[in-house]
Amino acid sequence: MIIQVGEKLPSVIFKTMSADGPVDANSEELFAGKTVVLFAVPGAFTPTCHLNHLPGFIDNAEAIKAKGVETIAVVSVNDAFVMGAWARDTRADDKILFLADGSADFTKAVGLELDASAFGMGIRSKRYSMIVKDGVLASLNIEETPGEATISSAENILSQL
Repeated sequence: MIIQVGEKLPSVIFKTMSADGPVDANSEELFAGKTVVLFAVPGAFTPTCHLNHLPGFIDNAEAIKAKGVETIAVVSVNDAFVMGAWARDTRADDKILFLADGSADFTKAVGLELDASAFGMGIRSKRYSMIVKDGVLASLNIEETPGEATISSAENILSQL
């Protein structure tokens, strides 16, 4: 069942990359008392994610934060090492928090998993963006067309803030 506007986000542990290696990031701490923009991609470094979706959030990070958003985060069903490499490669780790959902715990808990087994990718996340206020879902934008990043784009999020 897909999470609905007005529902509290699930409590899970993400992984993030630090200078000392992977560290835990508790979802309750990440979202509590803040306005957070979270967007999800099927995979770090994949074409639409790397060339279209993430760059929009990098380019619009200041404008999004100027609207009262404390954190912009990207989540993917990848490990912390991959997400750390993606952050370094895009030089976006000072603007965006890169969250690894390696076992798809968060993705499954919000009902937004995507079976990409036919493409050799296993269980991944659908592409979406959301606005979270104090741990509660305020807005959800799910892409229905593979390879598209319009409904879940930074520009669309900006129009919702």
